[in-house]
Amino acid sequence: MKTLLTGADGLLGSNVVRELIRQGFNVRVLVERGRNTGTLDGLDIEKVEGNILDKTSLAEAVSGCDFIIHAAASTSIWPPQSEIIRKVNIEGTRNLVEAAIENKVKRIVHVGTANSFGAGTKENPGDESSPFSAGKYKLDYIDSKYKVQQILLNEYKSSKTEIVIVNPTFMLGPFDSKPSSGQFLLALYQKQVPGYTKGGRNFLYVKDAAVAVVNALTKGRPGECYILAGTNLTYKEFNEVLEKTFGIKPPKIRFPKPVIITYGGLSEFSGKVFGFEPKVSRAVAKISNDLHFYNAKKAVDELDLPQTPIETAVKDAIDWFKKMKYIN
Repeated sequence: MKTLLTGADGLLGSNVVRELIRQGFNVRVLVERGRNTGTLDGLDIEKVEGNILDKTSLAEAVSGCDFIIHAAASTSIWPPQSEIIRKVNIEGTRNLVEAAIENKVKRIVHVGTANSFGAGTKENPGDESSPFSAGKYKLDYIDSKYKVQQILLNEYKSSKTEIVIVNPTFMLGPFDSKPSSGQFLLALYQKQVPGYTKGGRNFLYVKDAAVAVVNALTKGRPGECYILAGTNLTYKEFNEVLEKTFGIKPPKIRFPKPVIITYGGLSEFSGKVFGFEPKVSRAVAKISNDLHFYNAKKAVDELDLPQTPIETAVKDAIDWFKKMKYIN
């Protein structure tokens, strides 16, 4: 079965392509012309150049494919509102679905985000029945991913094209070439973070996510969403994992919510005035004080999502950063 993968050189995509190969799929990847795709070097895959905003190149990429995994997206959170983020995430996905229908693709697996569902506490984590609540952060990345999820679910109802949506939480692991989520881990590892907030999030081993994404090609129910989640930890608890795994001293100061919100607001104002991306915007400050905990039961039961210990995820991520000489 030939499978087209978009976003193949990202953190998740780089692991998905390897899982596709491991499971015996014939893999084609869509890559932007001139883009550095070093994480794909040496793999037995077919590369085609194109862009999800270019319908002509997209039609050529989809032609002859049985399945599509759509992992390409703009995940930028700065600036908070951006036309290009909305265009890539919404219009680009619409283009891909249109090409899939025209070419009679059997199934589309779309990579969304767990933020499209309400989060919860450790005692009552969010699941696929929890209503969207992250609109309060006013980030086009989050809002556009939620909107496109609704578009896809409606598309399934109207056209009956098989669409399965997977919603990963915060992923860590190897092949984070940008780095993306790994920036958080690197900063802690290099002792560049002076403190922590009262919030927390769900941490997911990216290789576990890749297994579930590929399994969704043949498992799972069309028209359904699956939260891909791992371990729910407060930031203090995550810091303790790093201390236990690497022997590094974690930050001990907990920043009060008003302090970090004020700092985020001032940083965002400065960024807009002087034209730079702040390390902590107002939205990031708000997010850091909330609990983003999720339940993976549905994905575990129906997509065989593995539940690897978080220690493995952080160790593999740091080992990869060392191999690539991001750190010593």
